[in-house]
Amino acid sequence: MEPSFWHERWRDGQIGFHQDRVTPLLEKHWDALDLPAGCKVFVPLAGKSLDMDWLAARGHRVLGVELSELAVTQFFAERGLHPSISESQIGQHYVCGAIELICGDAFTLDAATLADCAAVYDRAALIALPPAMRQRYANELYARLPTSCFGLLVTLEYPQHEKNGPPFPVDAAEVHALFDRLWRVDVLERRDILAEQPGFVAEGVSALQTAVYRLQRR
Repeated sequence: MEPSFWHERWRDGQIGFHQDRVTPLLEKHWDALDLPAGCKVFVPLAGKSLDMDWLAARGHRVLGVELSELAVTQFFAERGLHPSISESQIGQHYVCGAIELICGDAFTLDAATLADCAAVYDRAALIALPPAMRQRYANELYARLPTSCFGLLVTLEYPQHEKNGPPFPVDAAEVHALFDRLWRVDVLERRDILAEQPGFVAEGVSALQTAVYRLQRR
């Protein structure tokens, strides 16, 4: 998907993927990673997610990357924060307290930038990408995370022919195909959420599940 697609979504306010509360599955399953307070958590395709506030409140440092400058500036403005801003070859860095957001292309992040990340939290990144980009995302970006890194991955599963993404369905077989080479993959939960998603029902989706995976870098 071209960057212009996401810039237009943010410009036009078509951000149904943004939640006005912390993700319940994050609250429920984060402790399964057993991470020490103070460690850094990477949040790809971060938007202006409230999940970053929750992670910071738990004592973590947060490193997010987001393509849309509008999303990044809204994140800080909506909290009344005034970040310091600097430039690097991978984008603009907005830093305030425990949170750093890089406004740039996630695929340009190198291993050095991610070297001290103890975990990755992925709620709406993998499922935002079409199949070819998901393969590249796992093979390139996830592969740059350090050994011993942990991850919490949230996916959706529904009949692909019933709805055009994003978000796209990513089933268990694909998760294993994408990550098994470099990560240990364990499912923590899978449950039916169709009744909670009237938008999917309105589009004719007949079945919808969410799944949560614990990842550990080999």
